[in-house]
Amino acid sequence: IEHPEANLAESQEFLSNMEDKKTTRFTDFEGKTSFGMSVFNLGNAIMGSGILGLSYAMANTGVVLFLVLLTVVAVLSSYSIHLLLKSSGIVGIRAYEQLGQRAFGTPGKMAAGIAITLQNIGAMSSYLYIVKYEFPLVIQAFLGVDKPSGEWYLNGNYLVIMVSISVILPLALMKQLGYLGYTSGFSLTCMVFFLISVCTVILYSCPFPPGSSSHPPNSSFLSTVFFFSQTAYTIPILAFAFVCHPEVLPIYTELKNPTKQRMQHVSNISIVVMYTMYFLAALFGYLTFYGEVESELLHTYSRLDPYDTLILCVRLAVLTAVTLTVPIVLFPVRRAIQQLFFPNKTFYWPRHIAIAVTLLTVINMLVIFAPNILGIFGIIGATSAPCLIFIFPAVFYIRIVPEEEEPMRSTPKILAACFAGIGFLFMIMSLSFILIDWTSGSSKASSGH
Repeated sequence: IEHPEANLAESQEFLSNMEDKKTTRFTDFEGKTSFGMSVFNLGNAIMGSGILGLSYAMANTGVVLFLVLLTVVAVLSSYSIHLLLKSSGIVGIRAYEQLGQRAFGTPGKMAAGIAITLQNIGAMSSYLYIVKYEFPLVIQAFLGVDKPSGEWYLNGNYLVIMVSISVILPLALMKQLGYLGYTSGFSLTCMVFFLISVCTVILYSCPFPPGSSSHPPNSSFLSTVFFFSQTAYTIPILAFAFVCHPEVLPIYTELKNPTKQRMQHVSNISIVVMYTMYFLAALFGYLTFYGEVESELLHTYSRLDPYDTLILCVRLAVLTAVTLTVPIVLFPVRRAIQQLFFPNKTFYWPRHIAIAVTLLTVINMLVIFAPNILGIFGIIGATSAPCLIFIFPAVFYIRIVPEEEEPMRSTPKILAACFAGIGFLFMIMSLSFILIDWTSGSSKASSGH
């Protein structure tokens, strides 16, 4: 395979990281992002709006089964990153799209690039939807406005544009992903505040006792059927709770002293931190509301007292966190576009800026003018997320790792094949539940991101 010039920010293909080539600089910024900043960035990439739906998932499964499922998904996500890093190390490439090209040629590159683009555009749209609908309510509550009369500062469309221009765009124009480590740290701090606040609410206010569960009490048979159906809906939500794979290789690219083991440590720490936050947020939210918890936790808390100062601060913290996650998610999309349309081009500021502005413009237009597009993104997410998390890492690994090193019937490749099969299973389950929701008019099935 030909190696393009890679001395600038958006080139992704690398030589092997061999002992006699450790001094080689593959880009003009490699090796500048510290271990801690890399953990912040990957943790922020993992943490999505799905954290707000985990209490609802726990209400449907129970605490023990939720913990088991969350643990399994966390372990699978770590294994998936291991497959990506192993494939990357063998061929000396740290770009998802280029791994696809090495494994399957142009179709593999196109599939990876399109999946990353659609998945992350859907994620960014969901974050800005939260800004559009939550930010006006927070401002309204802070100002004590009971009945808005058309004020521009309470219009979600105006607010989402202002947030995009004043906060997201400047961060998205950064040349290096590593610079966002500070904002990612602040974003995670906001979610820690959210976690502490949820704990505080359960200590001082528990309005919904355990007896208020919405589970049907009719018969043991009906209860069993209801339990299994609700658990089945929960599995896709948890399966996609650790989506960060498009960001793994870009973060690996900028990691100081990059080695596979060091990047795996970054990934494992990020997953453990988010695993802990996910479980505690779900547990405290569930113990506050039990069966009355809604699929969006902020809405449930607003039922207590929409003007309560603590709840307002929690909503503002969540808004800040999801807003600061958008630039992290935008970087891989720009990389995918760069790889698909400008693979051999060196860094060029006008193109770098134009891609970011175009992406944010498209996403804002979707959020403002096509509010029902989230249903389409649900289908896209149910297709692209299993590919990025399970299927692509496994099949790339099988194709890239030489048979001389690992025969097709070796244990690692058999495990990778099973892993791809799990991805297809999750895809079928997610698509089935979304179609059932569409036909029934409900909205239970959603992705965890």
